[in-house]
Amino acid sequence: MTLDITKIKHRVFENPYLHIVLYRPEIPANTGNISRLCGAAEIPLHLIHPLGFKVDDKHLKRAGLDYWHEVDIRHHLAFEAFIGSMDKDKRLLVFSRHAPNVYTESEVSHGDYLLFGQETLGLPEHIKASYPCYSIPIWGKVRSLNLSTTVGIVTYHCLHQIGRF
Repeated sequence: MTLDITKIKHRVFENPYLHIVLYRPEIPANTGNISRLCGAAEIPLHLIHPLGFKVDDKHLKRAGLDYWHEVDIRHHLAFEAFIGSMDKDKRLLVFSRHAPNVYTESEVSHGDYLLFGQETLGLPEHIKASYPCYSIPIWGKVRSLNLSTTVGIVTYHCLHQIGRF
């Protein structure tokens, strides 16, 4: 049996504390893990296409386990379509390995959007230059953190900052 997440009746979160946005994600297990985090924190997950996998991918299913119905997933055919769908009074904050500011310096408000790039290519320069951009420091000789780890660190920091817990 294959799982097609576009056919699952999803929960819709009204007035969410944050929105998580993935720009052209490539690895289904990362997206599955992030979707599980979004379900647990009651945060919508926006997926900007094209995706690097099919939404019925077995790895996506495994990572999301049986929680897909608990996730508010919103698909966007392109970055511009996503921008057009945003709440106009909310901000978009960008997170990239190559950003001058540390994520703890970000000022997040209720309902803001947190954008994360592709696992291999990150985000296009024009996006990073157009919005406030932050990174997670890495002190060792590791090139980058896993996308789902990065999303978890930033999301829970931001939820704490806006008073969710």
